[in-house]
Amino acid sequence: MAWIVLIASGVLEAVWATALGATKGFRRPGPTVVFAVALTLSMAGLAYAMQSLPVGTAYAVWVGIGAVLTVLIAAARRQDKLTPVRAALLAGLIGCVIGLKVVS
Repeated sequence: MAWIVLIASGVLEAVWATALGATKGFRRPGPTVVFAVALTLSMAGLAYAMQSLPVGTAYAVWVGIGAVLTVLIAAARRQDKLTPVRAALLAGLIGCVIGLKVVS
């Protein structure tokens, strides 16, 4: 159960990071509310997962999921370029996150 919550929290990290960029300095209320709710739920899920998973592993998985998804969302919205080198580096990050889960 902790892994499922951790993965969902990582997805929410990408949501709040993307919403944060859309707030325009917290001047847009819609994205600001999405940011605040997603941030709160993401942190709560991470805290829950850390009760039964090693802190370092849980944090690395959470950050990895959030970072990869944030880049992919930005690329899909044409706000960032996904070059072959960047894609390879993201794949390496995903491999490291999977490796952390395997050895935990």
